[in-house]
Amino acid sequence: EAPREEVRSIGGRAGYRPAKPKAPEIDDDITGRELDGATFRQLRALEPRNAETVAKHLAMAGRYLDIDPEFALEHAVAASRSAGRIAAVREAVGVAAYVAEDFELALRELRTHRRISGSVDHLALLVDCERALGRLPKATEMIAEFKKEELPANVRVELAIVESGILSDQGKKSEAVVALQIPQLNPKRAFEYSPRLFSAYSDALANAGRNQEAERWARLAFMAEAALGQGNFAEPEIFDMFGEAGLFEQEEKSVELTETAEDAEGTAEASAEEEVAEDEKTEAPKTEEAEETSAE
Repeated sequence: EAPREEVRSIGGRAGYRPAKPKAPEIDDDITGRELDGATFRQLRALEPRNAETVAKHLAMAGRYLDIDPEFALEHAVAASRSAGRIAAVREAVGVAAYVAEDFELALRELRTHRRISGSVDHLALLVDCERALGRLPKATEMIAEFKKEELPANVRVELAIVESGILSDQGKKSEAVVALQIPQLNPKRAFEYSPRLFSAYSDALANAGRNQEAERWARLAFMAEAALGQGNFAEPEIFDMFGEAGLFEQEEKSVELTETAEDAEGTAEASAEEEVAEDEKTEAPKTEEAEETSAE
């Protein structure tokens, strides 16, 4: 239903303006407290009641981002109507617009977020928006500019993945492989960004016809995901598959990938056999004692 026009007085004359669009509904269990502390601190600049409403819309945007991106975008936009100067709000609109494939809006909002906050977190999304809009020369130019900056490792990884995708789209298969050969492509250590990087590298190798290498990196991506508890391995129990309790090193926030999946299975089987042997040793004396008691 179209917004109703409301009549008002402007400078002593009758005028009118469209009513504010109706905000999307908020789930009953959403309180706004689902947001992280950094976002909450930004919302303190707002009037308390407004801050609570904005927080609820942001929480709804986060909840539905992967389920219903268009609905998530509606909530992010609703939040921006009341808090357009808050960096986290503009970020939410930009990310939701990107997932909903509204790339023009995503580009505009993510640029605004960067200008307000100085953040470099979404440089790869900015480049990918230009790619999606068919502006490949602009996307390539942006990559070259961003590479000159001092960027966190995870941002460099995402830029490399986007650059590789652009080169692959252009039929430059070998160059797409080279674009991913960055210092973070370390097969012996896994960081939070490693599964995505390893997987992208595997795809690039396969696309270039280097299937044997591609399979190896696909296995490494699987191992890294398992060791870090990502994807299908979100439960802490995943560390047991490697047979080492201290595999995940929290201080360095990375995991050593020195054990293959076959080695892990062999370790698990050996441990199981040792446990059975120990149980048999423990049960033997008990059996002898029982026989002696029965003879008495």
